[in-house]
Amino acid sequence: MIPTVETCLQLMDEHRMLDNIREHSRVVARVAELITTGLRQQGETLDLDLITAGALLHDIAKTHCLDSRCDHAKVGSAICRDLGFHETAEIVAEHVLLKSNGSGPVTEKEIVYYADKRVNHDRVVSLHERLDYILDRYARNDEVRQELIRQNFDKCLVVEQRVFAALDFRPEQVAALVMSRRDWRV
Repeated sequence: MIPTVETCLQLMDEHRMLDNIREHSRVVARVAELITTGLRQQGETLDLDLITAGALLHDIAKTHCLDSRCDHAKVGSAICRDLGFHETAEIVAEHVLLKSNGSGPVTEKEIVYYADKRVNHDRVVSLHERLDYILDRYARNDEVRQELIRQNFDKCLVVEQRVFAALDFRPEQVAALVMSRRDWRV
């Protein structure tokens, strides 16, 4: 079962998602919808409802984990699984660290993972801008952590190449396209 947009918004309330995290999730959903719509126009079979739910709920546990420093992807995945949203739980589980090897058709997990990396707070940015922010915020002077973050972003660059190989717009155009469109589902 996949939660509706209305259910996702209700869950954001129930889990006391902070307004800034809620807005981040909405923008991630818009980036994901833009990419998914483009890929579907090219013949890809992707579940837009699943992608939207995954994008909206990817940080469902973030507010809680800010105080306890728990793994918000793991806790968020458990929340979704407990509610019977197993497919959404799989996306939430991998939105920080993708387990995919980057082969085959682009998946719903990869789209949400990528869209999340393109949104800093509520602004669509380049992967390099987001990497700089994450290194500054989460790695500071820890060289091991910096290397793990860089490896994760290298994987994201591969996802970006795969996604945009089939689209008729470029990564540099995503921010303008998201800002100019008004008919979003969220």
